[in-house]
Amino acid sequence: MLDRDTRLRVARGIAKTETLAAIEVFQTLKRRGHPDAPPPTISDGWGGIDEAMIEVYGQVPEYQGVGRPPTRKQPQPGWQYVQAVKQREHGRIIGVELRVIFGDPVKTLELLGPSTSYIERTHLTMRLFNGRLVRKTLAFSKKVGLYRASAAWEDLVYNLARPLKTLRLPVFGDPKRRWRQRSPALASGLTDHIWTVKELLKTVVPPSLNNT
Repeated sequence: MLDRDTRLRVARGIAKTETLAAIEVFQTLKRRGHPDAPPPTISDGWGGIDEAMIEVYGQVPEYQGVGRPPTRKQPQPGWQYVQAVKQREHGRIIGVELRVIFGDPVKTLELLGPSTSYIERTHLTMRLFNGRLVRKTLAFSKKVGLYRASAAWEDLVYNLARPLKTLRLPVFGDPKRRWRQRSPALASGLTDHIWTVKELLKTVVPPSLNNT
C-alpha cells in the first residue's frame, strides 16, 4: 500500500490470494496508527480489498432481540474506498469507471481522486528493482521466506535511500543547487536525510530466514 502524498510504502502483503494479502496489509495498518478504521483507499478493479477491510475492521452488529443473533462482520460508517475499474476494448484502455464501495459518493471521490497511477508506477519500480516480481520469469522465489526478505529489502531502499523526482523541492538563492532531493521517508518526516545503502546495512536488522 502506498501513501499518495509522500509515495511512502506503508504496508505490504504476501499471500496466495489478493484478499489474504490485503488482510495482511490492513492488519499491519491497524498496528501502525489506524486502530479503529481503515484509511481512505483507492485500488484497481480486482476484488478482495473490501472483504479484507471488513475482516480486519468490521464489527458484528449488536443483537436486537429478534431472530437469530448476527454473526457476520459489517462495514462501519466513515469508511472510504473507491475502485478504479479500467474499461478495455481490443486490449486497449478506453476509459476508467469509478465505483464507490464505501463512503459518500461525492465526498469520497473528491478526497481520493480518479487515478491509481502512483501505485501502478511503484509496481513498475518494484519489478525493475526486484527480479523476483517480474512476470513470466525464471527468477521467482522458491521459498516464501526468501520472497518476503527480498520484498522487505526493496521497500527499505525505496523508502529511505531512493530520492524521487516528484518529491523534490525547489531551492532559492543558491546558484549551485536547484533542487532539494527527498526520499518518501524524508517527505513523510520519518527521517531527516536520504540514507545510503551502507547505512541501511549497518542499521536495519535483516529479516530472519530461519523458517525457510
